[in-house]
Amino acid sequence: MNKDARIYVAGHRGMVGGAITRYLTTHGYTNLLLRRSSELDLRNQEAVNQFFEEEKPDYVFLAAAKVGGIIANNTYRAEFLYDNLMMESNIIQAAHVYGTSKLMFLGSSCIYPKLAPQPLREDYLLTGPLESTNEPYAIAKIAGIKLCEAYRDQYGSNFISVMPTNLYGIGDNYHPQNSHVLPALIRRFHEAKEQNAAVVTIWGTGRPKREFLYADDLAEACVYLMENYDGRELINVGTGEDLSIEELALLVKEITGFAGEIKYDTEKPDGTPRKLMDVTKLHELGWKHKMQLRDGIKLAYDDFLHAEVVAQR
Repeated sequence: MNKDARIYVAGHRGMVGGAITRYLTTHGYTNLLLRRSSELDLRNQEAVNQFFEEEKPDYVFLAAAKVGGIIANNTYRAEFLYDNLMMESNIIQAAHVYGTSKLMFLGSSCIYPKLAPQPLREDYLLTGPLESTNEPYAIAKIAGIKLCEAYRDQYGSNFISVMPTNLYGIGDNYHPQNSHVLPALIRRFHEAKEQNAAVVTIWGTGRPKREFLYADDLAEACVYLMENYDGRELINVGTGEDLSIEELALLVKEITGFAGEIKYDTEKPDGTPRKLMDVTKLHELGWKHKMQLRDGIKLAYDDFLHAEVVAQR
């Protein structure tokens, strides 16, 4: 990508889109096309087409999505399916119609079958049933992958798909019910510390294992792949390292300074037993993550504290 290329970051106000925008800005890309959801409803095909007709982006990072944790996914099943299908369909179609040179679609590790062998290889897609709690979101993301493949097959479009592992970092969602596991733990342990609580209760058994990638590492990987990968096949983006939810909870407890006890509500669902990405393809292309989990959680906690201060003003 040339530094003056017209680059549209869809979802630039979210954690992933924000990280991509920060990376592009700090590395000298000067012609970013950014729209808030209040300015451009990506579910509206006419509005999306008008934007692409006027701006004609050369490159698109499709990071816009409706996202959330287990509770949000399982509660707003129709919204997660409809909103994500509409956003990705409108953008991918417009990119084709208005001559975008290259588009990157960002998916999720939840596209893989619940009980797929570990680590998760790219060719495990559609080889088994999905985790039921986030099936609508996963189906929407699978549709995005298949759209990119179909537009490539039929029209020769250079549309690629990348599948990030679980993400965290600056600008994360710390909502008490709708956030992912790591930001939810940060908020819960911080509030327990502030309230001098004796116990923090965590959903499930603590045994499931998860992999976590710092969002700014993902941003670097996305730009790297935009410049160095043109394959039809989706490509995983992660660390290739995981830990149990119990180990994660202990780490967050230490970083936040909570001195109480951790208990597990085993009546609540665990979700997928394990989701470790096989990042062999990514490493062979020459990219590897930099941020270590402990350091990244410290930065995320600092960001959470800053957001709390701003919210209280």
